[in-house]
Amino acid sequence: MITILSYGFLPPLISFGWSTLFAALLFGGVLTLTHRWGEIRNRSSLRDILWATLFLGILYYGLVFFGLRYTSAGNASLIAATEVCFSFIFFHVWRKDFISPKHILGAIFMLIGVFIVLYPNTTKLHLGDLLILMATIIAPFGNYFQQRARERVSSEMILFVRSAISTPIVLILACLLREKFSIADLKTSAALILINGLLLMGFSKILWVEGIHRISVTKSNALASIAPPLTLLFAWLILHNIPTLFQLLSIVPILFGMALLSMNKRPGTGHLT
Repeated sequence: MITILSYGFLPPLISFGWSTLFAALLFGGVLTLTHRWGEIRNRSSLRDILWATLFLGILYYGLVFFGLRYTSAGNASLIAATEVCFSFIFFHVWRKDFISPKHILGAIFMLIGVFIVLYPNTTKLHLGDLLILMATIIAPFGNYFQQRARERVSSEMILFVRSAISTPIVLILACLLREKFSIADLKTSAALILINGLLLMGFSKILWVEGIHRISVTKSNALASIAPPLTLLFAWLILHNIPTLFQLLSIVPILFGMALLSMNKRPGTGHLT
Protein backbone atom coordinates (compact mmCIF):
# COMPACT_ATOMS: atom_id res chain seq x y z
CA MET A 1 0.00 0.00 0.00
CA ILE A 2 2.85 2.38 0.87
CA THR A 3 4.56 1.39 -2.38
CA ILE A 4 1.43 2.19 -4.40
CA LEU A 5 1.18 5.61 -2.73
CA SER A 6 4.80 6.36 -3.69
CA TYR A 7 3.93 5.71 -7.37
CA GLY A 8 2.03 8.99 -7.37
CA PHE A 9 5.44 10.67 -7.52
CA LEU A 10 8.06 8.08 -8.52
CA PRO A 11 8.28 5.26 -11.11
CA PRO A 12 8.63 1.68 -9.77
CA LEU A 13 12.39 1.12 -10.08
CA ILE A 14 13.24 4.52 -8.62
CA SER A 15 10.94 3.86 -5.65
CA PHE A 16 12.45 0.38 -5.27
CA GLY A 17 16.05 1.62 -5.52
CA TRP A 18 15.71 4.38 -2.93
CA SER A 19 13.77 2.13 -0.55
CA THR A 20 16.54 -0.46 -0.80
CA LEU A 21 19.18 2.19 -0.15
CA PHE A 22 17.52 3.26 3.11
CA ALA A 23 17.17 -0.39 4.09
CA ALA A 24 20.92 -0.88 3.54
CA LEU A 25 21.65 2.12 5.76
CA LEU A 26 19.46 0.62 8.49
CA PHE A 27 21.22 -2.75 8.34
CA GLY A 28 24.62 -1.04 8.32
CA GLY A 29 23.64 0.97 11.38
CA VAL A 30 22.55 -2.16 13.27
CA LEU A 31 25.81 -3.92 12.36
CA THR A 32 27.75 -0.93 13.70
CA LEU A 33 25.81 -0.81 16.97
CA THR A 34 26.15 -4.56 17.53
CA HIS A 35 29.82 -4.69 16.43
CA ARG A 36 29.18 -7.42 13.85
CA TRP A 37 31.08 -6.05 10.86
CA GLY A 38 33.60 -8.88 11.28
CA GLU A 39 30.98 -11.27 9.85
CA ILE A 40 31.66 -9.81 6.41
CA ARG A 41 34.86 -11.89 6.34
CA ASN A 42 32.85 -15.12 6.53
CA ARG A 43 33.36 -16.29 2.95
CA SER A 44 31.44 -19.54 3.43
CA SER A 45 28.17 -17.59 3.58
CA LEU A 46 28.90 -15.28 0.63
CA ARG A 47 27.69 -17.63 -2.10
CA ASP A 48 24.34 -18.17 -0.37
CA ILE A 49 23.92 -14.43 0.22
CA LEU A 50 24.62 -13.68 -3.45
CA TRP A 51 22.02 -16.21 -4.58
CA ALA A 52 19.53 -14.76 -2.09
CA THR A 53 20.31 -11.30 -3.49
CA LEU A 54 19.56 -12.43 -7.04
CA PHE A 55 16.30 -14.20 -6.22
CA LEU A 56 14.95 -11.83 -3.56
CA GLY A 57 16.82 -8.53 -3.66
CA ILE A 58 16.53 -8.13 -7.45
CA LEU A 59 14.05 -10.52 -9.11
CA TYR A 60 11.41 -10.83 -6.37
CA TYR A 61 11.17 -7.18 -5.40
CA GLY A 62 11.58 -6.03 -8.99
CA LEU A 63 8.52 -8.06 -9.99
CA VAL A 64 6.57 -6.92 -6.92
CA PHE A 65 7.28 -3.23 -7.46
CA PHE A 66 6.32 -3.46 -11.15
CA GLY A 67 3.29 -5.60 -10.35
CA LEU A 68 1.94 -3.09 -7.86
CA ARG A 69 1.80 -0.56 -10.67
CA TYR A 70 -0.86 -2.63 -12.43
CA THR A 71 -2.91 -4.21 -9.63
CA SER A 72 -4.47 -3.28 -6.30
CA ALA A 73 -2.77 -3.61 -2.91
CA GLY A 74 -5.44 -6.08 -1.78
CA ASN A 75 -5.08 -8.33 -4.82
CA ALA A 76 -1.27 -8.25 -4.60
CA SER A 77 -1.33 -9.26 -0.95
CA LEU A 78 -3.76 -12.11 -1.57
CA ILE A 79 -1.87 -13.45 -4.59
CA ALA A 80 1.40 -13.27 -2.63
CA ALA A 81 -0.15 -15.68 -0.12
CA THR A 82 0.14 -18.44 -2.76
CA GLU A 83 3.82 -18.50 -1.77
CA VAL A 84 2.65 -21.03 0.84
CA CYS A 85 1.95 -23.49 -1.96
CA PHE A 86 5.24 -22.90 -3.79
CA SER A 87 7.19 -23.12 -0.52
CA PHE A 88 5.49 -26.43 0.27
CA ILE A 89 6.47 -27.82 -3.15
CA PHE A 90 10.07 -26.59 -2.85
CA PHE A 91 10.83 -27.50 0.77
CA HIS A 92 8.56 -30.46 1.50
CA VAL A 93 8.01 -32.18 -1.86
CA TRP A 94 11.33 -31.57 -3.60
CA ARG A 95 13.68 -31.23 -0.59
CA LYS A 96 11.53 -33.51 1.63
CA ASP A 97 11.76 -31.35 4.79
CA PHE A 98 9.48 -32.42 7.65
CA ILE A 99 6.02 -30.88 7.95
CA SER A 100 3.21 -32.16 10.18
CA PRO A 101 -0.31 -33.06 8.95
CA LYS A 102 -1.78 -30.15 10.95
CA HIS A 103 0.59 -27.72 9.23
CA ILE A 104 -0.39 -29.13 5.82
CA LEU A 105 -4.08 -28.68 6.69
CA GLY A 106 -3.43 -25.15 7.94
CA ALA A 107 -1.62 -24.25 4.72
CA ILE A 108 -4.54 -25.69 2.70
CA PHE A 109 -6.99 -23.44 4.56
CA MET A 110 -4.74 -20.47 3.82
CA LEU A 111 -4.79 -21.32 0.10
CA ILE A 112 -8.58 -21.77 0.16
CA GLY A 113 -8.84 -18.21 1.46
CA VAL A 114 -6.64 -16.94 -1.37
CA PHE A 115 -8.55 -18.81 -4.09
CA ILE A 116 -11.89 -17.54 -2.76
CA VAL A 117 -10.84 -13.99 -3.48
CA LEU A 118 -9.13 -14.81 -6.79
CA TYR A 119 -12.01 -16.88 -8.16
CA PRO A 120 -14.01 -13.96 -9.66
CA ASN A 121 -10.90 -12.88 -11.62
CA THR A 122 -9.68 -16.26 -12.87
CA THR A 123 -10.75 -15.47 -16.42
CA LYS A 124 -9.10 -12.05 -16.52
CA LEU A 125 -5.85 -11.95 -14.56
CA HIS A 126 -4.13 -8.62 -15.13
CA LEU A 127 -0.44 -8.05 -15.87
CA GLY A 128 0.13 -6.92 -12.28
CA ASP A 129 -1.43 -10.12 -10.91
CA LEU A 130 0.82 -12.27 -13.12
CA LEU A 131 3.94 -10.34 -12.08
CA ILE A 132 3.11 -10.82 -8.39
CA LEU A 133 2.47 -14.53 -9.04
CA MET A 134 5.89 -14.85 -10.75
CA ALA A 135 7.49 -13.22 -7.70
CA THR A 136 5.90 -15.77 -5.35
CA ILE A 137 7.27 -18.64 -7.47
CA ILE A 138 10.80 -17.21 -7.18
CA ALA A 139 10.66 -16.45 -3.44
CA PRO A 140 11.22 -20.01 -2.05
CA PHE A 141 14.59 -20.24 -3.83
CA GLY A 142 15.75 -17.01 -2.18
CA ASN A 143 14.45 -18.07 1.23
CA TYR A 144 16.34 -21.36 0.95
CA PHE A 145 19.65 -19.54 0.46
CA GLN A 146 18.80 -17.04 3.23
CA GLN A 147 18.20 -19.92 5.63
CA ARG A 148 21.58 -21.44 4.74
CA ALA A 149 23.41 -18.13 5.14
CA ARG A 150 21.72 -17.41 8.49
CA GLU A 151 23.37 -20.53 9.94
CA ARG A 152 26.75 -18.73 9.64
CA VAL A 153 26.08 -14.97 9.89
CA SER A 154 23.45 -12.61 11.30
CA SER A 155 20.27 -11.49 9.55
CA GLU A 156 21.59 -7.93 9.42
CA MET A 157 24.72 -8.97 7.52
CA ILE A 158 22.71 -11.02 5.00
CA LEU A 159 20.29 -8.15 4.41
CA PHE A 160 23.00 -5.50 4.31
CA VAL A 161 24.94 -7.30 1.57
CA ARG A 162 21.70 -8.04 -0.27
CA SER A 163 20.56 -4.41 -0.15
CA ALA A 164 24.01 -2.94 -0.89
CA ILE A 165 24.29 -5.02 -4.06
CA SER A 166 20.66 -4.57 -5.14
CA THR A 167 20.60 -0.76 -4.83
CA PRO A 168 23.09 0.17 -7.60
CA ILE A 169 21.81 -2.59 -9.91
CA VAL A 170 18.22 -1.38 -9.60
CA LEU A 171 19.10 2.29 -10.03
CA ILE A 172 21.30 1.55 -13.06
CA LEU A 173 18.44 -0.46 -14.57
CA ALA A 174 16.10 2.48 -13.90
CA CYS A 175 18.47 4.75 -15.84
CA LEU A 176 18.71 2.28 -18.73
CA LEU A 177 14.91 2.13 -18.90
CA ARG A 178 14.83 5.94 -18.69
CA GLU A 179 12.58 6.17 -15.68
CA LYS A 180 12.29 9.88 -14.97
CA PHE A 181 11.90 11.73 -11.69
CA SER A 182 12.80 15.09 -10.21
CA ILE A 183 14.35 16.09 -6.90
CA ALA A 184 11.02 17.68 -6.05
CA ASP A 185 9.26 14.33 -6.62
CA LEU A 186 11.80 12.61 -4.40
CA LYS A 187 11.31 15.16 -1.61
CA THR A 188 7.53 14.85 -1.87
CA SER A 189 7.65 11.07 -1.49
CA ALA A 190 10.52 11.05 1.06
CA ALA A 191 8.29 9.99 3.97
CA LEU A 192 6.84 7.07 1.98
CA ILE A 193 10.30 5.95 0.83
CA LEU A 194 11.60 6.11 4.40
CA ILE A 195 8.70 3.98 5.66
CA ASN A 196 9.25 1.49 2.83
CA GLY A 197 13.00 1.32 3.36
CA LEU A 198 13.31 1.41 7.15
CA LEU A 199 10.22 -0.54 8.18
CA LEU A 200 8.89 -2.67 5.31
CA MET A 201 12.15 -3.58 3.56
CA GLY A 202 14.23 -3.07 6.69
CA PHE A 203 13.02 -4.02 10.14
CA SER A 204 10.32 -6.43 8.91
CA LYS A 205 12.92 -8.35 6.87
CA ILE A 206 15.09 -8.83 9.96
CA LEU A 207 12.07 -10.39 11.65
CA TRP A 208 11.42 -12.55 8.58
CA VAL A 209 14.97 -13.95 8.31
CA GLU A 210 15.05 -14.60 12.04
CA GLY A 211 11.66 -16.32 11.72
CA ILE A 212 12.64 -18.73 8.93
CA HIS A 213 15.83 -19.48 10.89
CA ARG A 214 13.62 -20.92 13.66
CA ILE A 215 10.58 -22.38 11.89
CA SER A 216 9.88 -23.74 8.41
CA VAL A 217 9.48 -21.35 5.48
CA THR A 218 6.11 -22.92 4.65
CA LYS A 219 4.77 -22.25 8.13
CA SER A 220 6.26 -18.74 8.09
CA ASN A 221 4.52 -17.95 4.80
CA ALA A 222 1.24 -19.39 6.01
CA LEU A 223 1.37 -17.33 9.20
CA ALA A 224 2.20 -14.29 7.08
CA SER A 225 -1.12 -14.81 5.30
CA ILE A 226 -2.63 -12.62 8.02
CA ALA A 227 -1.29 -9.81 5.79
CA PRO A 228 -4.13 -9.98 3.19
CA PRO A 229 -7.00 -9.14 5.57
CA LEU A 230 -4.88 -6.43 7.19
CA THR A 231 -3.97 -5.05 3.75
CA LEU A 232 -7.64 -5.07 2.75
CA LEU A 233 -8.51 -3.16 5.93
CA PHE A 234 -5.89 -0.44 5.50
CA ALA A 235 -6.40 -0.23 1.72
CA TRP A 236 -10.06 0.47 2.49
CA LEU A 237 -9.26 3.07 5.18
CA ILE A 238 -6.41 4.85 3.35
CA LEU A 239 -6.75 4.10 -0.38
CA HIS A 240 -10.57 3.84 -0.27
CA ASN A 241 -10.48 0.42 -2.02
CA ILE A 242 -13.73 -1.13 -0.77
CA PRO A 243 -13.29 -4.90 -0.15
CA THR A 244 -15.43 -7.26 -2.23
CA LEU A 245 -17.64 -9.99 -0.77
CA PHE A 246 -15.15 -12.65 -1.91
CA GLN A 247 -12.28 -10.79 -0.23
CA LEU A 248 -14.19 -10.65 3.05
CA LEU A 249 -15.15 -14.35 2.86
CA SER A 250 -11.49 -15.29 2.39
CA ILE A 251 -10.62 -14.03 5.88
CA VAL A 252 -12.40 -16.96 7.60
CA PRO A 253 -10.27 -19.86 6.23
CA ILE A 254 -7.12 -17.74 6.51
CA LEU A 255 -7.66 -17.19 10.26
CA PHE A 256 -8.58 -20.86 10.76
CA GLY A 257 -5.42 -21.93 8.94
CA MET A 258 -3.34 -19.66 11.13
CA ALA A 259 -4.79 -21.29 14.25
CA LEU A 260 -3.78 -24.76 13.01
CA LEU A 261 -0.28 -23.62 12.10
CA SER A 262 0.30 -21.98 15.46
CA MET A 263 -0.63 -24.85 17.80
CA ASN A 264 1.30 -27.88 16.55
CA LYS A 265 4.70 -29.16 17.71
CA ARG A 266 7.14 -31.38 15.91
CA PRO A 267 7.09 -34.93 17.30
CA GLY A 268 9.94 -35.69 19.65
CA THR A 269 10.87 -32.05 20.33
CA GLY A 270 9.65 -29.18 22.43
CA HIS A 271 10.05 -26.66 19.65
CA LEU A 272 7.52 -25.39 17.18
CA THR A 273 8.33 -26.46 13.62
